[in-house]
Amino acid sequence: MGKNILQDGMKRHARLTILLTAVFLLNGFLGWQGSRPATGAEQPNESYEDTLLFARVMQLVRQDYVDESKVGYKELTYAALRGMLASLDPHSQFLDEESYQDMQRETKGEFSGLGIVVGVKEGALVILSPMEDSPGGRAGIMPGDKILKIDGKSTEKMNLTAAVKALKGKPGEKAQLTLLRPVAGAPGGGTVYEVNLTRETIRVSSVRDAKLLPAAMAGQDKIGYVRIEEFGENTSDELDHALEKLEHAGMQELVIDLRNNPGGLLDSAVDVAGKFLPPNVVVVSTKGRMPDQEQEFRARPGRQHPGYPVAVLINGYSASGAEIVAGALKDLNRAILVGETTFGKGSVQTVQPLGNGVGLRLTTAKYYTPSKKTIHEVGITPDIEVPISDVEERRIVLAESRRPLSPEEQADAAKMQDRQLERAVSSLRSVRIYNERQAAVNAVPKTTASSGQSATPKAADGATTSGTSR
Repeated sequence: MGKNILQDGMKRHARLTILLTAVFLLNGFLGWQGSRPATGAEQPNESYEDTLLFARVMQLVRQDYVDESKVGYKELTYAALRGMLASLDPHSQFLDEESYQDMQRETKGEFSGLGIVVGVKEGALVILSPMEDSPGGRAGIMPGDKILKIDGKSTEKMNLTAAVKALKGKPGEKAQLTLLRPVAGAPGGGTVYEVNLTRETIRVSSVRDAKLLPAAMAGQDKIGYVRIEEFGENTSDELDHALEKLEHAGMQELVIDLRNNPGGLLDSAVDVAGKFLPPNVVVVSTKGRMPDQEQEFRARPGRQHPGYPVAVLINGYSASGAEIVAGALKDLNRAILVGETTFGKGSVQTVQPLGNGVGLRLTTAKYYTPSKKTIHEVGITPDIEVPISDVEERRIVLAESRRPLSPEEQADAAKMQDRQLERAVSSLRSVRIYNERQAAVNAVPKTTASSGQSATPKAADGATTSGTSR
């Protein structure tokens, strides 16, 4: 009988715990919903039943799961939140204490890891951009390489959040990656290789290679070139400094290279586009489910640069902020886009602090270009399409790399021909020639009336004569 009393007491305690947990969760849910407009998608009774189910499952796990060390309320709650956010899309994420701190460091241009930016493309985990002077960059990892394993664990069923977490770590920690380098026509789709890397503190300098292109490519034109690796807190100031240097050198036209740029901070991308646009022009807008998610981001007054012709280089790994800049400059007729259709990552992630050092990164809206074209899953198409092969892409990356190259890589880089850059230069020179000839035409004094009739000559006696031109 004592045993039955004990079991009954345990059952009552479990029911009470479930009920209290459900009430707590439901109150929190309804309290948050109270600050938002009702959507009508779910009735309160349904919310209560679903919340009660969640609380019941949590209590059963805590009560009966075999390994007691894994069933703390914090561990189970965090795991549930990670799963909930991961089920929505690859970009929404619950940020635990470590992830939240990493996110804050990244926006300031410094973090610890392998120096590679990854994304999901056609269901595979792919390298969007290896950062220069980073473990990944020095190891020769290339944009488009697919990550098959991280430390021996397959990425086949790994979501983007879990993959990013696995790639990060403390300086000095080791990591082994198994990758597939796509090769057209090769068995298995390409060449599998492994790299052993040591994590380190990554400091991101986002504006690179500011220079005037050599006369062998640009001819007599003074064409500037600048590459933006990503959009961070310092990108706007770095770009201003680079442009002032090029303008002082007499730059006539400019190429902005956004290839393999994975994006970054929205404000930074808007500021970069705004340097070439009139103040207060809409650069990008957002639209979500709620009215407060409909916003317009406009070019801010600031250092304006002369109206020289601009070409922007894009490819399939230009994403997010890079697509915002390219889309705005294209829609507003401020630049010629050359290259390949971009990645198509045009959704807005809002970071919401939740207290106690944790946060939520949630997709809340989608980006639209000034002409209201969507970016997400569509991308930005170039004005002049210049597709290049994976081999050409790798040679360009090798030629731009600052790391010591192996003899084989040096031989490969020596064969580099950047057809996309060459086409951009050719387009800019054509624009310059056209503009100069139009200016010359406009400078010639008009000697005939705009109607097509000849100017009326005066007769000797002061009378006038008329006639039509033939």
